[in-house]
Amino acid sequence: MAKERVLIADDNTVNVELLETYLDGYGYETATALDGAETLQMVKSFRPNLILLDIMMPKMSGFEICDVLKSQPETKRIMILMVTALTELGDIERAVAAGCDDYISKPVNKAELLKRIENLLKLQSVTDELMRLRKYIDRMEDSYGPKRSD
Repeated sequence: MAKERVLIADDNTVNVELLETYLDGYGYETATALDGAETLQMVKSFRPNLILLDIMMPKMSGFEICDVLKSQPETKRIMILMVTALTELGDIERAVAAGCDDYISKPVNKAELLKRIENLLKLQSVTDELMRLRKYIDRMEDSYGPKRSD
């Protein structure tokens, strides 16, 4: 089974190293990005299942990145967990409006982070399976054609 891919996007290298350390030993394949533009490039090449996304980054904010990714069909299903020092209600509302799937405040608690990652990846897996089954059902219905009424 393929490892789940987690992209860590934060302009603070200390935060990146901490998050990498937290994920080490849990079976995730990780990659990092240090600004908004690099994050979008890494999404294309690394194809993550989940992004740990800081909000305050150079070149593009986490809000902007989230908005871009959630508006594109090929990236909208990537789970995004905002990891940020911003804790004002308006910031949380803006993150949700941009399409983030969850939000966690710094300093990050390791156990909480790992559980949120696990839950988001389970949700993604269940959603993928549901979509696969829906396509199968649609194909089966199409192959039998329209139903006749006697």
